[in-house]
Amino acid sequence: MERFIYGLPKKGVFYLTTVIAFILMFGLLVSVHEWGHLIFAKKAGMLAREFAIGFGPKIFSFTRNETLYTIRLLPIGGYVRVAGDDPEIIELKPGHHIGLEFNDEGKVNKIIVNNKDKHPNAHLIEVETVDLDHQLIIDGYDMGDETNLKRFSVDRKAFFIMDEQETQIAPFDRQFASKTPGQRAMQLFAGPMMNFILAILIFLILGMVQGVPSDRAVIGEVQSNSPAEEAGIIAGDEIIQVEGSSISTWEEFTSVIQDSAGQEVEIVVKREDYTETLTVTPKEIEVEDVKIGQAGVFLAFEKSFFKTFKYGFSQTYETSKTILVNLIMLITGQLSIDMLAGPVGIYDVTDQVVQTGFMNYLMWTAMLSINLGIINLVPLPALDGGRLLFVGIEAVRGKPIDPQKEGFFHVIGFALLMLLMIVVTWNDIQRLFL
Repeated sequence: MERFIYGLPKKGVFYLTTVIAFILMFGLLVSVHEWGHLIFAKKAGMLAREFAIGFGPKIFSFTRNETLYTIRLLPIGGYVRVAGDDPEIIELKPGHHIGLEFNDEGKVNKIIVNNKDKHPNAHLIEVETVDLDHQLIIDGYDMGDETNLKRFSVDRKAFFIMDEQETQIAPFDRQFASKTPGQRAMQLFAGPMMNFILAILIFLILGMVQGVPSDRAVIGEVQSNSPAEEAGIIAGDEIIQVEGSSISTWEEFTSVIQDSAGQEVEIVVKREDYTETLTVTPKEIEVEDVKIGQAGVFLAFEKSFFKTFKYGFSQTYETSKTILVNLIMLITGQLSIDMLAGPVGIYDVTDQVVQTGFMNYLMWTAMLSINLGIINLVPLPALDGGRLLFVGIEAVRGKPIDPQKEGFFHVIGFALLMLLMIVVTWNDIQRLFL
């Protein structure tokens, strides 16, 4: 980890490689998260209306298997819009004049809401009653004839046509609310779950490519002109003793080095089949306004299938634990809101990480994936965790909460989250440019 922490430049700039790296990373993290929601929505039989990366105006879109896939302008997240999850856009009421088109089975497959003159073959009626949730019927009178009420059966996959845009209807059994609490909870949890799985896979790839950190204090690389090189430390040395005390882990060694800036430290290394006593004087460096010692050595990596498998899960666990501790400290006021980073701050760190190498970039991506998963599980309005909380309350009380009250709760929560995003982004900009 010493390479990752101390190898970073002070500030980032808008390099093309960084922009590409940021877009790829953002796209991967959000796509994987939303893909989890999409897959489990479809698995439960829900109609997924839209799979979106980003918010705001559409810049690219296509439709496949009932779902509209979009890429939107603002890279601040994404969403899967499930039928019944939000209020339906189009609602027919008695007295509405609409046009109907039929399929080969005689069922309505297109409901033209406006611009009916553009559909000369449509059958025009005045709506009397409509049920597109359960019975799938429309009752109405032919235009100009209010004496003969007719009933029209509607196909389960019929479309509204409004402003020449198609929107598929959603019978109740294809809506979010129709599913069991377990199915809904799984659909909500699937997004964060996929972020954790992605992190595990990235750590596994890192382990297979570069190996896993040695579980002993073995030197893997010595920087040129560093205090370690001047002291005679070479790659392959195993640190077994520091200042007369036996050590067995890299963390024990680096802890002493960081606390001993400018001071001589006596170490004993095991080299092949003998030991040697050396003296190293760590140089003083500054990291986030804190002065620490650095010797200029990196931990050795080793390749092992079983250790790599363990590494994927252990790194995900340790990173999750660190993020949770920091989150709790933020909630309890032990950390300032200034410690939070939005898209601008994440871009800045990504710029620094990209310059240290592809492996560190992968490590950073895995850490952000875990962070995204954890943050989304926090029981706050508009987040997956907040919606899971409502599903849990429903399961306990045996009946759902009023959808309007829940919707209001999430709308207010989303507005507050956007306000927080603005504050965090402003802080990021100040740190980056001011």
